Parts: sequence; C-alpha cells; structure tokens
Amino acid sequence: MSIPVPYLSDEVIERDAAALLAEYAQARGVTVKPPIPIEDIVEKHLKLRFEFDDTHKLFGIPRDPECDVDILGAMFFDEARIVIDESLDPEENPAKEGRYRFTLAHEGGGHWRLHRHLFAKDPTQAALFGRSAAPSIICRSSQAKEPVEWQADFYASCLLMPRKLIFETWRERFGTTAPFIFEINKSNPIFAPRRSNWIHISRAKRTEAALASPSPSPRSRGCRNRQGIGRVSWSVGSSGLFGFGSSP
Repeated sequence: MSIPVPYLSDEVIERDAAALLAEYAQARGVTVKPPIPIEDIVEKHLKLRFEFDDTHKLFGIPRDPECDVDILGAMFFDEARIVIDESLDPEENPAKEGRYRFTLAHEGGGHWRLHRHLFAKDPTQAALFGRSAAPSIICRSSQAKEPVEWQADFYASCLLMPRKLIFETWRERFGTTAPFIFEINKSNPIFAPRRSNWIHISRAKRTEAALASPSPSPRSRGCRNRQGIGRVSWSVGSSGLFGFGSSP
C-alpha cells in the first residue's frame, strides 16, 4: 500500500541527517567519526527499541523461496519500536552487517525523523498482529521506489555517509577533493585501484565527447580508460559532485 508523503528536497533531508549527527555528538560529548555509530544513535539517542524477527511470518506475508527477503524492516511509531528481519542479524550473518546498518538507519533515521508526525496515534486501531498494534510502516524491497521509502533510503545514505566526513576522508587519502575515475585492478586480490590509470573527470568528459556518437545522456555517461580495457561509467548527482563505477 502506497503511503502519501509530502515532497522533501534532497537538501532538506540531508540537513536533517546532519542535524541528527550534531545532536548526538553534543548529547554524548563525542566527535562523530566513521563508521557512524548507528546503533547508539538509534537506541541511546533516539530511544528506539529494535529487535529481530521473521518479518514475513510476523506479518503473515508469504516469503518467496526464490527471492531475497522482501520485508527488511518495520516501524511501530506508537511503540517507538523497530523490527528488522532476522536474516540481517549481524551476529548470525556477518556478511549482512552493511544491509543491517542501512536498514537500521532507514527505519530509525529516515522514517522516525521524517514521517512519524504523519502517523497520529489511533486508539481505536485493531491489533492485527497478535497483541501488538499494526506496524506504521512495513518496508519492502519491492516498494523501494515509493516516495516514503525513497526518502528514508536517502536519509539513511546521508546519515551513514555524511558529505563532510566523506570529503574529509577523500582529502586525507588522496590530497584533493577533485573527483576521479579509476580502473580497479582485478588481478590484485584486494582490488586495489591503480593510481596510474586514474583519469580526472574533466579529461574523461573530453575523451567521451570525442568518442560518443550519438551523445549519451547528460546524467549517465561513459569513457574508455587509458589502456582501453573495460568501460568506466559515471553519473553526476543532483549535488553536481561525483560518482564512479566500472562495468564490463
């Protein structure tokens, strides 16, 4: 079921995520550094409880055995409680830790900060799931493009990868904030980038302009690397900053 939400610009969402980090840092007397302490932020600062459960069984929605888990989490605003699917428990499935952290930021950051005011408590609401009230929001991968889910996803991204810390880390590592496209050396078991093959985006754009026919989309372009091996693609987001990746 689609949940209508008011439009929020990227800037508004990013600003609130930055404010949450600042509030946490001030309240705890700490300097926030990566990795972002999302569990502390959600549990100790926002005072939200979170637990693991079989979400498909809990909400009576059959699980497709041929697909990944569809219901990753749910938010109960009235109870200040988050339920995350047990498949994301990092103690049981360490490989899922990244997905777990993002889901926690999505629920405890995105939905709690952006959407809880839209869900006024209804004392007449039936208890649809045992003794618990119905969840305010059930987050499903199949509904990721719904505005309510996109907003929470973007909030989680801003919370876990704040722009200021990303720029500071990039500058410390590479000595500049200039964007680069680089080839991954797949012969190296740790996939280390080869700096000699890095191409500044401005040069990549000139190269692409000479090679492209017809001209590619202004938001998703490509260029050959120096050795002509593989294809490096990049996109410019709404912030006009950088993005990079590789494709065969």
